[in-house]
Amino acid sequence: MTTELRRLRNYIDGEFRDAADGRTTEVVNPATGDAYATAPLSGAADIDAAMAAAEAAFPAWRDLVPGERQKALLKIADEIERRAEELIAAESENTGKPIGLTRSEEIPPMVDQIRFFAGAARLLEGRSAGEYMEGLTSIVRREPVGVCAQVAPWNYPMMMAVWKFAPALAAGNTVVLKPSDTTPASTVLLAEIIGGIVPKGVFNVVCGDRDTGRLMVEHRTPAMASITGSVRAGMQVAESASKDLKRVHLELGGKAPVVVFEDTDIPKAVEDISVAGFFNAGQDCTAATRVLVHESIHDEFVAALTKAAEDTKTGQPDDEDVLFGPLNNANQLAQVVGFIDRLPSHAKVEAGGHRVGEKGYFFAPTVVSGLKQDDEIIQKEVFGPVITVQKFTDEEQATQWANGVEYALASSVWTKNHARAMRMSKNLDFGCVWINTHIPLVAEMPHGGFKKSGYGKDLSAYGFEDYTRVKHVMTSLDG
Repeated sequence: MTTELRRLRNYIDGEFRDAADGRTTEVVNPATGDAYATAPLSGAADIDAAMAAAEAAFPAWRDLVPGERQKALLKIADEIERRAEELIAAESENTGKPIGLTRSEEIPPMVDQIRFFAGAARLLEGRSAGEYMEGLTSIVRREPVGVCAQVAPWNYPMMMAVWKFAPALAAGNTVVLKPSDTTPASTVLLAEIIGGIVPKGVFNVVCGDRDTGRLMVEHRTPAMASITGSVRAGMQVAESASKDLKRVHLELGGKAPVVVFEDTDIPKAVEDISVAGFFNAGQDCTAATRVLVHESIHDEFVAALTKAAEDTKTGQPDDEDVLFGPLNNANQLAQVVGFIDRLPSHAKVEAGGHRVGEKGYFFAPTVVSGLKQDDEIIQKEVFGPVITVQKFTDEEQATQWANGVEYALASSVWTKNHARAMRMSKNLDFGCVWINTHIPLVAEMPHGGFKKSGYGKDLSAYGFEDYTRVKHVMTSLDG
């Protein structure tokens, strides 16, 4: 018996629509490997329609007093709370994530982040006026940039959508958002929620593949392009946007070093690092997947981390005992398997290193030791439940190895020595340094990296300001 697939649709100018040419793509549940829905494979006509709607809606949304935009965002947050179970179900089907962890670890921060930016909407101000030339007063205005083309990834479809639209809408911009082609379901549901609160055209969702995203970035209308994704995708976006000098906001890959010194509380560090490395199947650009351990505790640490990996479960979304679900898609499973298959002879797989089951895209919690700094698995982002371990001799070597990759998003230091922690936080070339913890995020603090991890900040007042432009107004006092 053939099961009828659910039909997802674009949300453009306040209404749900199929792609103009009727093209669709199947959406697969990664926990089963089976298709459960179809989504539009949007083309140029769909992008034109969405951009026209956002452009038409922009002046009125921009000109609303900030308190009115704040009210809208607060209503969105309230409605997400009210419809949380629908969103959790959609996200779990999207990604295969554990239902309980999606409920506890994603909905609360999403709601909090929207409420944070609702408050930020009322702080859209420039510096105070002043006279810097005789007879003239200067004023600085901070204004929205315009229409924003936004592309969200598949690892946190709901939460990354929030990181995109919340600051943009709060600042007075309008949005055309594209979810990943593998995870559109929760974003389409968000469109239904948001579309019932904001005026038509303010928030639009267009489904499609990388060609759809390219059409969005290359379109003449957006003033800004924002993407969370791979380094390759970010470089392509930056190149495309350069042709008409669009603003670009890039949150790309990561390869977070976790530097563990000899005075660390090993049991606590292992517990926290294993969770931060395996959570969401390691599909997190800040994941604690590259551990550097002082030689004096290396063997003890590896043994404890191996035991933690062996005790960590992956499985179906409704299993309350699992820490993480499947990898997102068949290509991602193949990528992770490829890293393990290509390991050099000096590497040792301490735990895992294999697929779990024949149905779905599950991979075992994995620990690999004996690695060298120039090994592929150290230098490249695996984006899977794989934690690597290297042995260092001193602080200088640890710093050199930690910084010795092309990414620079997040890092952590584990030590009881305050002075050493401060030195490391200064010398680590990453956008975030955690000390004796790894991966907590709060709405008030910026998230974003350096080097090939991109530029621009998510969250915080810095992320809010990225969606604004600065204008100088000077007026004569002579009348």
